[in-house]
Amino acid sequence: MKRPEMIKFIKSLSKDDSLKVMNTLIDEAPDVTRKMYDIALAVVTGIDSDKIRDSVFCALEDLSLDALNNRAGKTRYGYVEPAEEAWVMFEEALDPFIKEMKKNQQRVLPIVAKTYCIGIIKGLRRYEKESYSDFSEWVDEAPGEYIETAVDQWKEGNPSKEDISEVMSFIKGDQS
Repeated sequence: MKRPEMIKFIKSLSKDDSLKVMNTLIDEAPDVTRKMYDIALAVVTGIDSDKIRDSVFCALEDLSLDALNNRAGKTRYGYVEPAEEAWVMFEEALDPFIKEMKKNQQRVLPIVAKTYCIGIIKGLRRYEKESYSDFSEWVDEAPGEYIETAVDQWKEGNPSKEDISEVMSFIKGDQS
């Protein structure tokens, strides 16, 4: 089989099959592992805080009053307080970003984790300033509280003193 045909076949694999191929290469082709690592690192570190800011803002802006009404109020299990459920929904929308920040700390990629932390802060500030959705009225204090939560969780990953100083200066400087 010629190279173009092989490439076409490989690109047609499902995500699960691609993952199996990648794991097999890691186990059986150590000479390829370094190249895979370099590519993975380039992909993971190719993020910037503004992209994260926009993603956080969109995730929060997608929260709707209709969704809140579907989850809150009288249920067959009792009553769900709308104000409390709004905060739960807010937290659920932020959770993937916090998890990604923590994952990068576990990967020992402190710069990427710091970038995520700053991006989350920027997204929360943008939501606080720019959102006029009906849902935002239910969580008007949440952005400020979750800035603190994001920073506290980032600090649990033991960032350097310099990184902590940079993030705290960013917060105090109100740079968006």
